[in-house]
Amino acid sequence: MVEEKPNKQYGLQLDVLRNLYYRGAMSINEIGKVTGKSLPLITGIINKLRDERLIVDSRLAPSTGGRRAHVYQLNRTMPKFIVAVAVDQLTTRVAAFNLANELLIPPAERAINLIQGTKALDEIIDFIKEYLSHPNVSITDIMGVGIAMPGFVNATKGVNQTYFGNENIAQYIQYKLGYEVFIDNDSSAIALAELHFGVAKGMKDVMVVNVGWGIGLGMIVNGKLFRGHNGFAGEFSHIPLADSNNLCSCGKRGCLEVDASLLVLTRKAQHEMKEGFASKMHHLFSEKDVVSGEVILQAANAGDQLAINLLSKAGFLIGKGIATLIHIMNPQGVVISGRGAMAAKILMAPIQQAVNEFSIPMLAEQCVILPSKLNKEAELLGAATLVVERTLSF
Repeated sequence: MVEEKPNKQYGLQLDVLRNLYYRGAMSINEIGKVTGKSLPLITGIINKLRDERLIVDSRLAPSTGGRRAHVYQLNRTMPKFIVAVAVDQLTTRVAAFNLANELLIPPAERAINLIQGTKALDEIIDFIKEYLSHPNVSITDIMGVGIAMPGFVNATKGVNQTYFGNENIAQYIQYKLGYEVFIDNDSSAIALAELHFGVAKGMKDVMVVNVGWGIGLGMIVNGKLFRGHNGFAGEFSHIPLADSNNLCSCGKRGCLEVDASLLVLTRKAQHEMKEGFASKMHHLFSEKDVVSGEVILQAANAGDQLAINLLSKAGFLIGKGIATLIHIMNPQGVVISGRGAMAAKILMAPIQQAVNEFSIPMLAEQCVILPSKLNKEAELLGAATLVVERTLSF
């Protein structure tokens, strides 16, 4: 038998560690199946990782009639952790996870407006530094920093063209923080979170719709994130589906985003209330420390008629867009994720109605539409995944 070269063995070690991170405790047989490698080879890798205390015996697997197999998991007591940063247009959240995806420090949130460009970037860096000054954090144990953000993001080049031009902001942040930094589009990160930890787990072809300040899309094709030719696949919000002819931030008219994003719905709600429409959102908008985009979600869940009407109309438009995706991609499933999933019970009915109305029944019947169970935490988990996917070592 030809021995695996050291670099190949190292790559297999990382593959095993990532599978344990995503899937939890596994037996050697299970690891062999998902990696496609022989049991003796996997056994050797497991023994090496156990000797290095990167993994530990978890428990014995249920008996199938013979000797019960050992099950292994990542060593959650290992002093290594991941910093996850979820950035949207108006707020930034930071969290620290261990390798079992358990929070080491409670997440923190700060209002930072991305439209400020470089000023916003420096504010994000200062916020991360402040968060990592927590006494429970040892900076030598940081594996890396994953940052998910909106915009045209080239993850390979570390560039966000929408907000920061062609500057390599990943490199800039890394220089300021002193740790490896990985950035990606927020919808792509959310899709990875849903694939590995959410309702899309086990699916091969799934579209993940990120309902937030904009309307994003992460595309999983054959079990992997699909980025397109230049890495910008999934600009769902700019499909011309809007009922109005309003100008979009992209410079075009009629984009889905101008009638269905949380930012636009918030403005519509405030306009309607100024015109005299009674709503409990009057009180919610006046509260301190409230994220304005979540007001309409909270109000809808509490039965506010104005919020429900606005979200229902937005849901129907999103559903029309999903019908288009179903025809083009023929996915196994579509997941409604992001902040908007907080009001899934309001959104799902009009989304399903539009899909039924505008999709060919044979295709629609084979595609399940599911609300996320991760909600807005999907972006933080996705940001952590960026480190696991791309860091060189544990």
